[in-house]
Amino acid sequence: MHFPLKTILPASLAVLALFSACSKDAGQTETMFLASDRPHVFAYTFTEDKTPLLTDTLLRGTQVQVYTSDKQKYEKQKYFRLKTKSEALYVKEANLVMESRNSVLEDSVFVRTPASVIDDTLSSHVCALAEKGKSYPVVGYDILSENGLVRRYLVACGKDTGWLYSKYTVFTAEEAASNYMPQLYDSIHSRVRNTFGGGEALGCDYYPVDKPRFADNPMPEQVYSLYLNISPAVVGKIDSFIDLAKHTRINAFVLDMKDNECPAFKAEAMERYSPTNFKWGGKNKEQMYHYAVRRLHEEGFYVIGRITCFKDSYFVRDNPDCAITDRSTGEPFFHNKAYWPSAYDRRVWQFNVELAKECVRKFGLNEINFDYVRFPDKMQSVENQINYHNRYNETKVQAIQRFVQYACDEIHPLGAYVSIDVFGETTNKGYTTPYGQYWPALSNVADVMCGMPYPDHFAQGYGGIRNPWNNPYKTLHVWGKNAQARQAECPTPAKVRTWVQAYHVMRYVDPNGIDYNGYNISQEIRGLYDAGCQDGYITWLSNSSLDKYREKRSAFEVDYLADYLQRQATMQDTILNIQEKTVSLPL
Repeated sequence: MHFPLKTILPASLAVLALFSACSKDAGQTETMFLASDRPHVFAYTFTEDKTPLLTDTLLRGTQVQVYTSDKQKYEKQKYFRLKTKSEALYVKEANLVMESRNSVLEDSVFVRTPASVIDDTLSSHVCALAEKGKSYPVVGYDILSENGLVRRYLVACGKDTGWLYSKYTVFTAEEAASNYMPQLYDSIHSRVRNTFGGGEALGCDYYPVDKPRFADNPMPEQVYSLYLNISPAVVGKIDSFIDLAKHTRINAFVLDMKDNECPAFKAEAMERYSPTNFKWGGKNKEQMYHYAVRRLHEEGFYVIGRITCFKDSYFVRDNPDCAITDRSTGEPFFHNKAYWPSAYDRRVWQFNVELAKECVRKFGLNEINFDYVRFPDKMQSVENQINYHNRYNETKVQAIQRFVQYACDEIHPLGAYVSIDVFGETTNKGYTTPYGQYWPALSNVADVMCGMPYPDHFAQGYGGIRNPWNNPYKTLHVWGKNAQARQAECPTPAKVRTWVQAYHVMRYVDPNGIDYNGYNISQEIRGLYDAGCQDGYITWLSNSSLDKYREKRSAFEVDYLADYLQRQATMQDTILNIQEKTVSLPL
């Protein structure tokens, strides 16, 4: 529901003033509310020569008692006195209304950050994209906060009317046209090359974002987590995984909610948007997930639900008009053993976010982890053969950042966090990726960045390392340093919680590669912590074998932050001892 933005007619106040003037009690007050087209209302005192002097600012929406018979006039404007404990304060007649819902007076707002306009808040349906620098008429709002700010405006956007978060708006064209701290961030991102067609880095938004901290859903400072796939042989044995975890430092689990051609349960969102996903959701799996999440919460574990977004063959089967298509045939484009919904398509966004919201509501998940938040990789040779159906003429990096922005806006009100999986390559400096993942742009809006720097994915010589897959500490340390450098390129960086390789080196990379046992997994994590990436880890072991996790248990028994601090202290003691011995040597 929205409230119309109309003030009480000035004639109404005139009637009230006349009534009060005729009243026997000249000090009679009327309950009113402060109104303005800005969060604050100016309050004045009057000098001896009857000139208003700006004295204070008050929040709009505030309930006040007004002496309707005590007014001042200045340059054809009326000022009414407020009942206060201190000096006599006056506000303009135009800043007083009879109902709190009429406290917001702005006729239009300007957009500083491109943002989704939602015409149905129940379904998160995107009807339009509000463009940077443009002005949009305001026809309503939802909630006025205690600081005088509107939460969401109801705006007219072309032929559509929908909701726009006020955090993406400003009151002047000049503010809307400018970027945040351009002398710093424009300088950084203008130097980034668009070598592979992912889009200009400068086209993304780097305005600060308030990252939530939910009092009733605290995120552990260190998230040490195991990944569990959707198999009943895995999630169905949750008590065995809990028993393992309770004897280690593991405090979180990542559970699959939807992978490509692997829906976890028969979700209502699947029934509405993708019947094929719904069909293959499996019988009784919802009950299995209810039990698993309940048991995890009972034992004090933080629970994260993983959803793959833009690699979903079942969704494409049901919605071919939302797919990346072959220009020559008009048919969905098959790539890397799957069909890919276009990351430009808002219906795809809506499906994945509605599924995420359902999972939070239904199971009480603490966090949603989005994977495949990207366009397909390895597409440069066929770019001219395919149609992405880019309705809003966005670059890939813009579309991916805007999806994450939209997902956070829709999921945060439920009290859950949002993490994003990105390729290890995204920490490389100097260019935007061809599949649309640009680390600083995503870190600026997401709650958690989950890089996937699996050592056997790196090329020979990465960071000067021969066979990176056989050097887990060095490889992850170099990667972590690069990640920290990218974190510094946005004003509100996310936490960095990294996927670590927990499987044997793939045979096509090196049939004689090292086994990622407990020792080597711990070397990966120590490399990350020594590089400054200290918000935790997630194990990537696709089969989620309980026996394999048991074999690697030694890696999960370590408190890596305490381990890092202890190793730093030992190193410092060693340096001091060497210095003392050097000083004591005879000349």
